[in-house]
Amino acid sequence: MNTKNAHTWRFFRAGGFDQVKLDTGADLQHLDQLDQKLWVALACPTSSLEFDPKTAALVDSDGDGRIRAPELLAAVRWACTMLKNPDDLVRGGDSLPLAAINDATPEGKQLLASARQICANLGKPDATAITLADACDANRTFANTTFNGDGVIIPESASDDETRAVINDIIACVGPVSDRSGKPGVDAAKVEAFFTECAAFDAWMKQAEADAKTILPLGEATAAASAAVRAIKSKLDDYFGRCRLAAYDPRALTALNRREEEYLAVAARDLSITVAEIAGFPLAPIAPGKPLPLSGPVNPAHAAAVAALREQAVKPLLGDRTELTEADWLALQARLAPFDSWQTTKHGAAVEKLGIARVRAILSSPARKRIEELIAKDKALEPEATAIANVEKLCRYVRDLHTLCINFVNFRNFYEGQRPAIFQCGSLYLDQRSCALCLPVEDAGRHAALAGLAGAYLAYCDCTRKATGEKRSIVAVFTQGDDDHLLVGRNGVFYDRQGRDWDATITKIVSNPISLRQAFWMPYKKLVRFIEEQIAKRAAAAEAASTAKLESTAATVATADKAKPAEAKKVDVGTVAALGVAFGALSTAIAYFMGLFKGIAPWQFPLILIGLMLLISGPSLILAYMKLRKRNLGPILDANGWAVNARARINVPFGASLTRIAKLPPGASVDMTDRYAEKSALWPRVLLVIFLLWWIHSYLYDQGWLHRITGGSYGRPPAELRESGAAPKDAAAKSPADAPKPPE
Repeated sequence: MNTKNAHTWRFFRAGGFDQVKLDTGADLQHLDQLDQKLWVALACPTSSLEFDPKTAALVDSDGDGRIRAPELLAAVRWACTMLKNPDDLVRGGDSLPLAAINDATPEGKQLLASARQICANLGKPDATAITLADACDANRTFANTTFNGDGVIIPESASDDETRAVINDIIACVGPVSDRSGKPGVDAAKVEAFFTECAAFDAWMKQAEADAKTILPLGEATAAASAAVRAIKSKLDDYFGRCRLAAYDPRALTALNRREEEYLAVAARDLSITVAEIAGFPLAPIAPGKPLPLSGPVNPAHAAAVAALREQAVKPLLGDRTELTEADWLALQARLAPFDSWQTTKHGAAVEKLGIARVRAILSSPARKRIEELIAKDKALEPEATAIANVEKLCRYVRDLHTLCINFVNFRNFYEGQRPAIFQCGSLYLDQRSCALCLPVEDAGRHAALAGLAGAYLAYCDCTRKATGEKRSIVAVFTQGDDDHLLVGRNGVFYDRQGRDWDATITKIVSNPISLRQAFWMPYKKLVRFIEEQIAKRAAAAEAASTAKLESTAATVATADKAKPAEAKKVDVGTVAALGVAFGALSTAIAYFMGLFKGIAPWQFPLILIGLMLLISGPSLILAYMKLRKRNLGPILDANGWAVNARARINVPFGASLTRIAKLPPGASVDMTDRYAEKSALWPRVLLVIFLLWWIHSYLYDQGWLHRITGGSYGRPPAELRESGAAPKDAAAKSPADAPKPPE
């Protein structure tokens, strides 16, 4: 690449990685020079976005439902070519100044002429700008005409009934093509396919007509006769095969006919003529060399097929008869064999339903020439149609293309927070929090399998609007607070980007750390929950035991006159000895535990307690910190069909901006009077004050501050006095009041 003409890029740091700035038209104009490894995303779906779907469809040039990097580059390149100044793409807006259109190219000149013509048609010949609404209306109006330049003609395009009827036949036989307005029609490819099928079908029919006596012995009724034979062929072959086997060995006759037990099983059920049990039986009772009765008793499940065989095949080909021998059956198949062979070479099946008479009438009419002339007439308007469509396309790109770039090439909208990103569908209000990072979801189970790798706390919600019956599913990412009250089944309110409110219910949770504060208190909350569960279990057990004891006492009282007096229980010496050993061990443990703190000043005990708390909460904090620093948006978007090309991290400070916790407004006042507040006891506050005073006294006493303040009359001497020997050796343990008095 020529370094002299290379564009100078500027980047900003967000989400833990560098993202390119796209603040000028020059940035967009040279976007194809930026290494795609520096893009945040390389593909995204056209649906489930807070982005104009029509603009997304224009960028998605291949119509596969995904916008890929090459398609975005092509859209930016075309828009920059159509504008004199690419900065217009950054400015955006719904109005496109006519002077901004680049008329230095033939396409741009045609586009400008179309824009002026649209304004003139709207009664604004002196307009200096065209709005997106004007361009859309003009494109829609032109698209709804019978000739709109897309090479597709609809039945209404024809001026005569005959041509209109042929167009409908083409649509019915080979399928429609939607024109620019969405109406069904035909194009040159469909016309060619239809008339090719008609010619093939005509040639195939002429082959039969050339040898009609052999191929069509019954004329048009031959097809019905062949169908009647095919419908019953397998059962007739089975019947005559059984009769031949019975003639070979009469001992097989009982086995060839169904056993009596099978008839008894069938007779035990409600019978219908098409039940599977009867359909499996032979057509008629088996006997050596017996013909098939065509009018006598036959299997009820196949009686209709036998009757059709007689009327449509046997009677017209072999003559009217009441029985069909095996020789007749073979002769009947031989008469229809040429027809069946001819059927295997069928061509033009797509137009067969029209009938050969209609097909030949179409082939002999000037319909094809007229339709092709209509298509040519429509194609002649293609430049005008393209120019009108391009006016709308350019207006949409001016308004939306920069927004797409700053949500695709970089995630500026997402990290700046001034405007929601196009993948954010609204805000969820639940548990005194609002979650701004909400994304649409189609299948929560499949989505969670991938999105769970993001390391974020995910709450999947089903949202409904009962007034309209609308339903949707979202996933909300909680990035601040705790999860104590986030449970499946909890209800909240979801506000979409249009401001509409939805009833939201949590249906699935992917649990991950939300904050360091939650991680710090998690071990203690688990301990409290465990204690509560144990207390509840013990209370339930005690209640059951008490109930049992009351029942036992009541039973004893009821039978007191019959019961023998209970003997006084003697004291168990072994029990007393065991209790003594237990108390001794407990005393030893307490003494050992207290010995560990020997030499520790009393004021240091609260610090030790704080250290123990940090030691307990430390592992939880470390694990939470490791997960929170890895928390990223990529897997969540990937689960929605994006191809995220970077680790879009959601660190703790940024996460706090995505989930807001309820706070009182600035300057708000609170009336602390609560009529129903629980009365608080005074003694906890007194104990707290006493503890604080004791801790301050202990610290001042141990560090020698009281000794200095009182001039040595009270308190422990400072460490420097004790080390120099200026203070008594036992001064560290005794106060001046405890020193021995001199003799009188």
